[in-house]
Amino acid sequence: MNSLILLGITVVVLIYGVSLYNHLVNLKHAVAKAWANIDVLLKQRHDELPKLVEVCKQYKAFEQSTLQKVVEARSRVQSAREQGDIGALGQAEGMLRAGLGSIFAVAEAYPELKTNEHFMQLQARISGLENTIADRRELYNESVNIYNVGIEQFPAALIANLFHYEAKTLLEFASNEKTDVDIKSLFG
Repeated sequence: MNSLILLGITVVVLIYGVSLYNHLVNLKHAVAKAWANIDVLLKQRHDELPKLVEVCKQYKAFEQSTLQKVVEARSRVQSAREQGDIGALGQAEGMLRAGLGSIFAVAEAYPELKTNEHFMQLQARISGLENTIADRRELYNESVNIYNVGIEQFPAALIANLFHYEAKTLLEFASNEKTDVDIKSLFG
């Protein structure tokens, strides 16, 4: 009788352990899926930025330093994306978003550019991508938070440690992205 009770307890513990492991696997894949969604959007935006820069370059007087900042930030985003460095990506994203804001603000001084149909389409497309990326960042950070809490809670932490589950990094934003935009400085 004791061996049957011991066998029953062992089976219950095993089933519970398998259930916890499967839960952790689901959390890990949710983070990967959330990241893949961001990565697709970053690639789409990455492909659109050179078009925007080229349209702006057609206007010889357009501020080259503004364009250069966007090109450099785009390169940093791509590098961080390829390396999977979430911290560096967050910083590069802040620089890129600031550069794009500057391009769109500076474009106000170029009426011909503002009326250029291609520029307007690119601006709308990139702005739409920016909004979607922001939404996906929120989903990614929520997935990472749930995952990180899941691997730290007992008894799941035992299984997470056994299978070397490591905490994931939140996609944090640069401090300048958290503050209100100073419109006066953009047009000053």
